[in-house]
Amino acid sequence: MIFKPGHTEAFVWFWLPGAMGPVVCGKVVANDSTPASVHRFVYGRSYRDSEDAIALSPHDLPVTAEEQTTRRGLHGIFRDATPDAWGRRVLMYKLQMSAAKAEAELTEIDLLLAGGQGVGALHFQTTAETYQPKQKHIASLEDLLIAAEAVETNTPLPPELEVALLHGTSIGGARPKALLQREDGQLTIAKFSSSTDTSPIVRLEALAMSLAQQAGIDAVRNQLLSVMNKDVLLVDRFDSDDGSSRRHFFSALTALGLDEMEGRYASYPDLAEYLRRYADEPVEQCRTLYRRMIFNMLIGNTDDHAKNHAMFWDGQFVRLTPAYDICIMPRVGLTASQAMVVGERGNQATLANALTSCRRFGLDQNEARQIVVEIETAIRDHWQDSCEQVELPQRLAESLWQRAVLSPAIFEN
Repeated sequence: MIFKPGHTEAFVWFWLPGAMGPVVCGKVVANDSTPASVHRFVYGRSYRDSEDAIALSPHDLPVTAEEQTTRRGLHGIFRDATPDAWGRRVLMYKLQMSAAKAEAELTEIDLLLAGGQGVGALHFQTTAETYQPKQKHIASLEDLLIAAEAVETNTPLPPELEVALLHGTSIGGARPKALLQREDGQLTIAKFSSSTDTSPIVRLEALAMSLAQQAGIDAVRNQLLSVMNKDVLLVDRFDSDDGSSRRHFFSALTALGLDEMEGRYASYPDLAEYLRRYADEPVEQCRTLYRRMIFNMLIGNTDDHAKNHAMFWDGQFVRLTPAYDICIMPRVGLTASQAMVVGERGNQATLANALTSCRRFGLDQNEARQIVVEIETAIRDHWQDSCEQVELPQRLAESLWQRAVLSPAIFEN
């Protein structure tokens, strides 16, 4: 979508749980055009009067006629819907903007309105009268890959492939990716290798996802492909099964009341407390979160920041979404720190540190240790087969084993 930058207001359209289409929910307005601007949100009268209306989160934005303001920037629920690094890069490419020009001219509301096909149950429009769905475009994986490479290298794209750039501007992360819709309607994210990769990151993510499933973790469905002799990982979106209905979710960063500048304060135990308060099955959900934390530590996934965890919200309870964006991160040393606080020793990636916080997950020491044993056993039993499945080079597999994966440092007291 090409538009003049500088928007300071947008109407919020929302798919209520189980609905096949959105209703106008409210309006978000910025006090000025700066990223740190105070933003105000108010629910529309028609939404407030609806028997089906729900708050946009259990902890924030209750359904009321009052304006609800932020300290700075967008409300967390809306910030989750803005493009992250890659989506912003695509948008700047389409608008032929330098980074400095984009920073000076693009507002946070611009980013909401430019959100492509969107994620979750929130979409943003310039009108409250009639919902205008984002135009669907058919593009092959080959076209999407070529378009992503053009963005990465800032090279001209053939006119017939420009449509491919309309995919993927609202999905998070810093790496090249795009959206596509399968014949059965399932929305899928295509993740591409990058020209700056020093390791086969796409294969390492596929490997991590395979191990996660073997370790009893509900991970998003995925498929590793080779397109034009380059690695592509197809990951099914968990917010829509058929492309028509949508499921509402928000990030752990938003659940914890933090923004990107405060992300270093995000904590697994604090997130467990949130689940204990708002989840429909808090005991099971806290155990699920603990299992994911231990798994990330044991495979060397240190990119487990709070935007890489999310939960569904149906107006009554929250529930963790399937695990996503799990990747083995190659490293030189044996020690590591997680992106979120693990226990009393902060972000230290050791099982001893994880045990210090197990009670906040509703686990005693024996139960926590049993989870560790189960995950470690699954990794050891399936490591070789999983490496072969994703065709990971043998030398790389050997360099990861007991360095990033099952590093001895993790088991130290």
